[in-house]
Amino acid sequence: MPKMKTKKAVAKKVRVRQSGSFTIGHPSSRHNTGKKNAKLNRGKRIESPLSKSDERRLKTLI
Repeated sequence: MPKMKTKKAVAKKVRVRQSGSFTIGHPSSRHNTGKKNAKLNRGKRIESPLSKSDERRLKTLI
């Protein structure tokens, strides 16, 4: 049986940590950030962990 191809759309959005868990960036942090306050913009720079249910679903895609 051939190898499964990586879903590139998911691979670009999600980063795998050394422990095997996934992180993903926050929405609303790409553009139109001038009208948002600085505290909100700084907070969106940090990636957040994915939930366990999403992690299980995306593991097959990567």
